[in-house]
Amino acid sequence: MLDVHIVWFLLAGSALLAMTVLPRFFSDRPLSLPIVYVAAGAALFWMSEQLIGPTPLRSTSDSMLIEVVTELVVIISLAGVGLKLERRPGLASWGSVWRLLAITMPLTIGATVLLGWWWLGLGLAPAILLGAVLAPTDPVLASDVQVGPPGSEDRDEVRFTLTAEAGLNDGLAFPFTYLALGVASAGSFGAAAGSWVMIDVGYRIVAGLAAGWLLGRALAWFARHSGEHLRSDTAEGLFSLGSILLVYGITEAIEGYGFIAVFVAALTREHDDQHRKRMHTFTRQFEAIMLALVLIGFGALIGDGILAMLRWRDLAVALALVFLVRPLTGMIGLVGSPVHRWERSAIAFFGIRGMGSIYYLSYAFNEGDFASEAMETLWAITSLTIVISVAVHGVTATPFMSRLDQRLQRNDQTGRATGATSIEDPSTRPSTPT
Repeated sequence: MLDVHIVWFLLAGSALLAMTVLPRFFSDRPLSLPIVYVAAGAALFWMSEQLIGPTPLRSTSDSMLIEVVTELVVIISLAGVGLKLERRPGLASWGSVWRLLAITMPLTIGATVLLGWWWLGLGLAPAILLGAVLAPTDPVLASDVQVGPPGSEDRDEVRFTLTAEAGLNDGLAFPFTYLALGVASAGSFGAAAGSWVMIDVGYRIVAGLAAGWLLGRALAWFARHSGEHLRSDTAEGLFSLGSILLVYGITEAIEGYGFIAVFVAALTREHDDQHRKRMHTFTRQFEAIMLALVLIGFGALIGDGILAMLRWRDLAVALALVFLVRPLTGMIGLVGSPVHRWERSAIAFFGIRGMGSIYYLSYAFNEGDFASEAMETLWAITSLTIVISVAVHGVTATPFMSRLDQRLQRNDQTGRATGATSIEDPSTRPSTPT
């Protein structure tokens, strides 16, 4: 019988090799890579007695491993998202994004907290944690509904808004995670509210934004003056990874939000289009490697029985989040927006959940003092929500985006024939009824 670590090598090698073939196979089909990898991981670890997957509720070391690995894959993905976005931030040009962050995300958190407290009977702290964990959309698993690499042509409002939202709301969910930890430690919301507003909401967000901008500009200047030293693939890859980790590490060292800083730093890279493209290529490759392993590991979590503790009430919450809470709060957030109604529906629906939720939950599990029964419920609901999101959004993303491209092409042709303004930037569109 093969040693377990040899089986893991075989499994990892197969997963990485499949990453070179499967994306092309699934490119025009209503199926996505995450579905296949999660299903494969779940099946393998469910059928095999020899393979042992991560067990965060029973092993502290496994929980720490899950936290570190998901943290790394989210960091790399956020950098890749920032490098893809080429629209300059502004009140009008990013209007849909600000609406989702300022209206939709708080409403989603509030609705989820209410479901956790009233429907599931959770305490206030775990209910807040459930809202924080399940509120952010995922930059890792949402590539099917995001903009393409720098310089690509798929710059429509749906893809742009979903991409930018995923880039920012992962960091903006952290204050609510800290609120849950504070309430769990202090015993009440009032006792935790003061320091939370001043430090976790105020200082940490400002520090993340400022550090990201300053470090991004400094690294851009360094790259611009490095001449031929960054022209080899190896040097550019090392510089890209080093830049991402340095920005994250410095920001976390000053107790700012590193997720925000990494995204903002990548967003500032404007000095050289070709260099930006090469940086994105490297981050995308590194992310693909991490993603293959993480998805297999998440499948292993499912196969090892993380969903076995689910109650029907938990299932109802997971379904409500995907099919009711996010679509409804998304539409509320976009009321009055110049974005067309059918685009609003798409933006509201494709609130994909993924590895960011696993990271926040494992972080809180490792740092906080929550009742074991509550954490079992949170792990089960979070895992089920991700499974539902991966399946539903994975199946619908390809056909919808194909229809979106066809519709945009028809609108573009009509606009050229009539002399109308392009609909790519909502600030240039005529308003449509809400």
